[in-house]
Amino acid sequence: MTAKVVVRPAAPEDWPAIWPFFRQIVADGETYAYPEDLTSTAAKQLWMEPAPAATFVAVEDGSVLGSAKSGPNRPGRGSHVSTASFMVDPSARGKGVGRTLGEHVLEWARTQGYRSMQFNAVVETNTGAVKLWQALGFEIIGTVPAAFESKTHGLVGLHVMYREL
Repeated sequence: MTAKVVVRPAAPEDWPAIWPFFRQIVADGETYAYPEDLTSTAAKQLWMEPAPAATFVAVEDGSVLGSAKSGPNRPGRGSHVSTASFMVDPSARGKGVGRTLGEHVLEWARTQGYRSMQFNAVVETNTGAVKLWQALGFEIIGTVPAAFESKTHGLVGLHVMYREL
């Protein structure tokens, strides 16, 4: 029997478990526009943002299977809109980790007083993510053509996705 996936706030000591799949996902070149030559230290600064943002991990049987971060999409007068980013260890895909993280982050953003959530850059060829976010109530409100250079597909669009909370 498999233990339940639990989402909790990430601690600094979780970074060594996040870094390997972070590095792999960025190197795959299909979902994130982060530079491929990021050091662990630089990547940690991008992912483990200080408050008012928060970073979470999805854990099963003591193993970190994925991580998410959320916070204000823009500062000041745009800070009532949240944003989020998600990474699931490729070895844990298909287990519902992304959905579990997504549901958790939506509830966290709602309890923090955000009015909506906006994803600024969902790669259009990342069909699994697009389908998941649509299932969780997000709409594609626009697509920036040829804004992402996929290793597999070449230049593809980036969806801007939005939902009210």
